[in-house]
Amino acid sequence: MDVVERVGVPMTTLDWSIIGVFFVIVIGIGVWQSRQAGKSSADFFLGGRGMPWWLLGVSMVACTFSADTPNLVCGLVREGGVAKNWFWWAFLITGMVTVFIYAKLWRRSGVMTDLEFYELRYGGKPASFLRGFRAVYLGVFFNVLIMATVTLAIIKYGQLLFGIPKWQCVVFGSVGVVIYATLGGIKGCIWADFFQYSIAMFGAVWAAIHSVKEAGIAATGAAEGFGLAGLLEHANVADKLNIFPDFNDPNLWVPMLLMPLAVQWWAAWYPGAEPGGGGYIAQRMLSAKDEKNAVGATLFFNFAHYALRPWPWIIVALASLVVYPEVADISSTFGHVDESIIGHDIAYPAMISKLSPGFLGLVIASIIAAYMSTIGTHLNWGSSYAVNDFYKRFVNKEATEKEMVRMGRICTVALMILAGALSLALTDATQAFNLLLLSGAGSGAIYLLRWFWWRINAYSEIFAMVFTTVVAVVLTFAFNGEREALLDIQFGDFLLAGGSVKFLIAVLGTTIAWIVGTLVTPPESEDTLRTFYRKCQPGGPGWKKLIDKAVSEGDMIDGEEHGKAWEVPLEILCVFIGCAFVYCSLFCIGSFIYGATVRGIILGAVAAGSAIFLFSVWGRLHTHESKSNNV
Repeated sequence: MDVVERVGVPMTTLDWSIIGVFFVIVIGIGVWQSRQAGKSSADFFLGGRGMPWWLLGVSMVACTFSADTPNLVCGLVREGGVAKNWFWWAFLITGMVTVFIYAKLWRRSGVMTDLEFYELRYGGKPASFLRGFRAVYLGVFFNVLIMATVTLAIIKYGQLLFGIPKWQCVVFGSVGVVIYATLGGIKGCIWADFFQYSIAMFGAVWAAIHSVKEAGIAATGAAEGFGLAGLLEHANVADKLNIFPDFNDPNLWVPMLLMPLAVQWWAAWYPGAEPGGGGYIAQRMLSAKDEKNAVGATLFFNFAHYALRPWPWIIVALASLVVYPEVADISSTFGHVDESIIGHDIAYPAMISKLSPGFLGLVIASIIAAYMSTIGTHLNWGSSYAVNDFYKRFVNKEATEKEMVRMGRICTVALMILAGALSLALTDATQAFNLLLLSGAGSGAIYLLRWFWWRINAYSEIFAMVFTTVVAVVLTFAFNGEREALLDIQFGDFLLAGGSVKFLIAVLGTTIAWIVGTLVTPPESEDTLRTFYRKCQPGGPGWKKLIDKAVSEGDMIDGEEHGKAWEVPLEILCVFIGCAFVYCSLFCIGSFIYGATVRGIILGAVAAGSAIFLFSVWGRLHTHESKSNNV
């Protein structure tokens, strides 16, 4: 078989052919959807609001299955063991709250983007400012930072596997996704996600299988007879396997488990795990046929995201500890890779490089698929903000549907150029994760409460946004590197490290800021509040004062909902049962991988019972569907 020689890993003609076919298919999807996407802005950004739950659910999972995610998980496992994944596993609570409480409310709102929601929930110039500013802040600056982080992963793969310069990695990685995202709009992205997720999951599983063989070769000189059992018993791996941190050491379990479960899930705004839903998750919910499809899509997403995907990545990470025990081992093996991007997270592409011809091309295609699905989503999501919430709202209010689609395509290309340029300056995915987490700390509570407490106003969000931005900049740049230790707090033998203190300072300060901002500024007008309530019908004691006054004046603002039992208590119960379902499924799979069969069976039974309960109450939660489903 012919081999294409280059610095890096030798690629065969078969490998390149597989990658080429993949690109032809995803670009073909964009061309296929281009005519439909060009009809209107609703078609380009929301797929005509007619998407089924299964397709949206897969798309949500694909969006969060990026090229940098396996790298991030690999870095976490190598640095702190499997238990360190609680930093992102804790966001399942956020996801389940979105599934059972907020998904149907988003679909009822009928807005095109979650930023348009601001001028539905709030009124006047503060609401307009909030919508316009966040369109630029989130749609451009924040979104570009996320895409740059994802593109950094492609740079690491390209450098390690192909030995090509950073800028070439960016160009080759972005061309295909820009074509189909620009032509096909959200439908092109969603159908491409469906195809790409299938490839990405197969590639992840095969990479895990092959990595175990490579660990066997590194440990014993032969792949046969080693297997998972040999991997899990290896000295480099044995102390990394615990799913929970050591409860005898608060220096481990407080930052790894307590803070994520007690604070992080509700306090932090993070893309894909926004409290109350938002961003591209909200965009998918708003694209659904109706409330039931919006909820079904989000439930499937959380199950697949947290329960099904992590273990192949974890296995590769564990195997890499046998093949490359230290970062220096990776650096010495791949001397052609720029030292600035060498870290624990690059162990994942290092393990991929050991695949045999054909399978190497397939797994590389799966990594490209993961990258393109995430970038495609962020491009469409970011351009929807730029066009619908800034251009249409503030620049050209008379813009036609065709003009909006054209601007959407222009913004798609511009966002990719900005993200590619920024990616060349980044070095580590974990650093970017921490920065994103800190910049949204403390604002999450507003996104949960604004649906259910009439007193929250536009100034609540403005105060939170200004304060958390200032605090994030100060804490990031004034207390970085060795200076972070200045924030350490010692309680006897327990040390609350500076990184955790940063997060708690941001959460506490931002929470105080938005509560004070709420109470010292006037509430929204009753007309604005009644219009919002009539459309979304959130119910609950937080609206009782407003409802009682409206009813006394003869304004039945909640129509058929008036007098109906509030469903949120049952929905909160479903949140707990849903978390049990997904966590038990996650740990059931892990137990079987670890060889703990009895524990796996017990956890599987609990997961099955939880699923039965959830589906038994499904009909009750959806006996009433708002007329806004037809918006």
